[in-house]
Amino acid sequence: MTASKPQYPYSKPPELGVLREIATGVYWLRMPLPFKLDHINLWVLEEDDGWTIVDTGLATDATTDLWESLYKTMSSEKPIKRIIGTHMHPDHIGLAAWLCRRSGADLWMSRSEYMYCRILLEDSNREAPDEAVAFYHAAGLNEEQLNYYRSKFGAFSSLIRGMPTIYHRLKDNDTLTVNNHQWQIVMGEGHSPEHACLFCPELELFISGDQLLPTISSNVSVWPIEPLGNPLKDWISSCHKLKSIIPENTLVLPSHGLPFKGAAQRLQKLTDDHERDLQIIHENADTPKRVVDFFPLIFKSKITHSTLVLATGESYAHLHCLIDRGMLSVDQDEHGVNWYQRI
Repeated sequence: MTASKPQYPYSKPPELGVLREIATGVYWLRMPLPFKLDHINLWVLEEDDGWTIVDTGLATDATTDLWESLYKTMSSEKPIKRIIGTHMHPDHIGLAAWLCRRSGADLWMSRSEYMYCRILLEDSNREAPDEAVAFYHAAGLNEEQLNYYRSKFGAFSSLIRGMPTIYHRLKDNDTLTVNNHQWQIVMGEGHSPEHACLFCPELELFISGDQLLPTISSNVSVWPIEPLGNPLKDWISSCHKLKSIIPENTLVLPSHGLPFKGAAQRLQKLTDDHERDLQIIHENADTPKRVVDFFPLIFKSKITHSTLVLATGESYAHLHCLIDRGMLSVDQDEHGVNWYQRI
């Protein structure tokens, strides 16, 4: 039986910085991003005695100004009790520490995501490690590209206003009671180490973060800190996990795009697209190739300096997945460059 096509109950998003109620005590809040992907959806849960905020937006003046105005209105009625970070990317956690300081609220986050943030903040005070440069050199990046990577290393701290020194850990299958409704924590992997989603079966709502988006595919990358990681395997497993958990009539509340119904079909397409890319890579690996040689096979757009790191990480992810499946081998030459060939 084929899953129904995704349905979009809302044709337009709310204005930036304006709360829109989509279920009793559940609000959609959109904030701007200064990128090609120009927005992020945040979610606000209301109780009689306070607010829970899911994700915070990027640490920019524009987002901070919107929060300043909104905070005054919200806090005049009741306090912000809890701030939940779905994962460690700056557009999600950028203003978490600032909001915690302003409100006195606690941060709730998975351990891996919180610790990763702390590590990246430490990286802002040093030069790119030799091991990280070697990781991208092995992919086939030239010296100009490597110098660009060196110049951007540690940029995480410019997009985030620190991290709270303490947090409350979220674990898979934890439950939070908000406004007398039970929200189950559902962890995903692949896009980030331990991504927290929130599922309320009673309200038929699933706050998906970046783990499930309606029209774009989240980046799945290998990073220098874990150079032999296999995040695509984790991502595909997480897609199957979510498909088994989310009922078809559930309204998915994503971090980018519009809320939608039809999670099963979307999850199937995400896995199908990656499986297609894996097949294309395998078919074209009849002769040895570097990571950068696979870019045209995976990406429709031309890879520029600004997209180079993400493209390299995602290509590594596909190659490592094929190696794990026993379909590809890798050899490093005397110059430290990796060459991949099908088995």
